[in-house]
Amino acid sequence: MQKPVLLAVGAFALVNAGYIWFATGHWYVTVPGVAATGPLNTHFARDVGLAFFSSGLALLWAGRRGDRSAALCGASWLGLHAVYRIWIWGARGLPADLVALTNLLGIQLPALAALWAAFTLTRKGAGQ
Repeated sequence: MQKPVLLAVGAFALVNAGYIWFATGHWYVTVPGVAATGPLNTHFARDVGLAFFSSGLALLWAGRRGDRSAALCGASWLGLHAVYRIWIWGARGLPADLVALTNLLGIQLPALAALWAAFTLTRKGAGQ
């Protein structure tokens, strides 16, 4: 079960990376909550896109090869980003709004799935 989860979250991260990189302005004005973080900084946004890209590649590798180290590396950015977004949600007063829903579905749940898959994946070579 872990490998399909890693592949799905990895693909999701790559699609998100491509969206941020190739349609930065559209991403900025379309994704709920992004514009509230301040004015668009294309350089910074694309750096975030690259973080999603590297996570996505590592998760895809992990999903194809059963590589636990790659899974943990790929899931680390997603997990840290999810924790940060939860902290921001708390600073906003824990509102049940579209930004919170977008964060839950697009950040927290994929990160949780990737972390679960990474931590429960059998180590490469150990009984495989």
